[in-house]
Amino acid sequence: MSLFAVIDTETTWGDEVMSIGVVIADSKTFEIKEKRYYILTPFNNHGGMYTYALYADGIEPDIEGPRKKAMDELIDFLVFNNVLNIFAYNASFDYRHLPELRFLNWYDIMKLAAYKQHNPKIPDNAECYSTGRLKRGYGVESIYRMLSENPGYCELHNALADAVDELEIMKLLDIEIEAYLCAKIS
Repeated sequence: MSLFAVIDTETTWGDEVMSIGVVIADSKTFEIKEKRYYILTPFNNHGGMYTYALYADGIEPDIEGPRKKAMDELIDFLVFNNVLNIFAYNASFDYRHLPELRFLNWYDIMKLAAYKQHNPKIPDNAECYSTGRLKRGYGVESIYRMLSENPGYCELHNALADAVDELEIMKLLDIEIEAYLCAKIS
């Protein structure tokens, strides 16, 4: 796999997708090659915990329109870039909300980031299950702070900014992309 995608969604109070952020990265360097941001109408007006972040930091959507239009463009974007593999933090959430992308291979970043055997920054005194997974504090914000050693980091909750941050988690873990085969969800 030479290129892969990291995806994040934000949803409304009614559990409808209101925005999608996607970054395409090189599987060796984890450097961003392309990115796209979609705001889905009319769901962007339905309200959600992170509605305020739809345009945060001046981030403008590539498409602001109906879901079908955004998903058609997203699929074309992924196919054009020969992306077959999608990564997300807590991937089952995004996978469930984006059935149009189930033809791709999905991998969960959290399945490596939250485990002692894969994340050397997890402190020895952290409470973990016998599997090595943290019992608490394994969300994006906590893991990003741990890996970057930046205690002031706050997740923006903008789908594109969050996809970039999730890619950065992968980069900071410094694990070859093939190691994520154990994190496949579909």
